[in-house]
Amino acid sequence: MLPSPETPLYHHSLPALEDWLGSSGFERHPEDPSCWELRRDPWTARLELLSDGLVVHWTTTAGTTTRQFSYGLSRADLEAALQAGP
Repeated sequence: MLPSPETPLYHHSLPALEDWLGSSGFERHPEDPSCWELRRDPWTARLELLSDGLVVHWTTTAGTTTRQFSYGLSRADLEAALQAGP
């Protein structure tokens, strides 16, 4: 079960974060279990779960935009940033 959307990510267990990513349309990268991919037209996002935060790389035909996020960010804020795209 997930904590409320306003809860910082560091209060989520790893299995809860992984379940949330899967239910949000992300697919786990087959060769790197810490990476997840989301495809939206006109961009794709690759999210990396690191020890000190998350890194998201959005790729479009114009190039790649990379942003880092702290685990102190709420799940709702991260979800909004992810869905907004680059």
